Amino acid sequence: MSASIAVLRAEARLLSREPASVFWILAFPALLLALVGLVPSFRAEATSPGGGRTIDLYVPVTVLLGLVMAGLQSLPPTLAGYREKGILRRMSTTPVRPSALLAAQVVVHGAAALASGVVVLVVGRVLYGVALPANPAAYAGTLVLVTLTALVAGALVAALSRTAKGSTTVATILFFPVAFTAGVYVPVQSMAEELRRVVELTPFGAASQALHQASSGGWPGPSHLAIMLVWTVVLGGVSARWFRWE
Repeated sequence: MSASIAVLRAEARLLSREPASVFWILAFPALLLALVGLVPSFRAEATSPGGGRTIDLYVPVTVLLGLVMAGLQSLPPTLAGYREKGILRRMSTTPVRPSALLAAQVVVHGAAALASGVVVLVVGRVLYGVALPANPAAYAGTLVLVTLTALVAGALVAALSRTAKGSTTVATILFFPVAFTAGVYVPVQSMAEELRRVVELTPFGAASQALHQASSGGWPGPSHLAIMLVWTVVLGGVSARWFRWE
């Protein structure tokens, strides 16, 4: 246990020393929200479905963006790099198993993603008066679930990539469709009904709807939670099946 804690602390320090990762996970989503809010029409009332403001819809979107950056952009090259350099293979001969390093990476990136969500909520509240989630328990539960989804998706990218550079390329290609389903380009709630139904079948599309419902004081629809859970289990199973230590 003490060895695993030591690995966790070491990985946390290493991530904190990566300014690019820290910026894209913690700062970029909040900065994007701040810039989006500068558009006057986005702050005007009754410009989005349900009579709310567009900026209100973009808070969950930028929360999800932080999860995407942590899970798909930062985690895969780190794991693939450890395997490529033989670090995981060498660790298998020590009392600290490679699984401890993988678990530490999941915890560190998951914590960074959730911290990014908190920063976004604070920025939205302070700068543009966006109300905090009316159902914080549902909001937090949804965040934890979709964070797991993002992390296992990143683990799958690392599992299928031979090198760190290759994982970065794959993650970059995946970023654009994933960002679309999260509502970065157009909030899911503002999409045409037919398109929205398709997007809601993806983990981040379902998460966007679930966060929106929790923000309004309700509980996420069972179908949205089920979709995220199924994606998490499937992606996690495939990544575990194909991941290699060397």
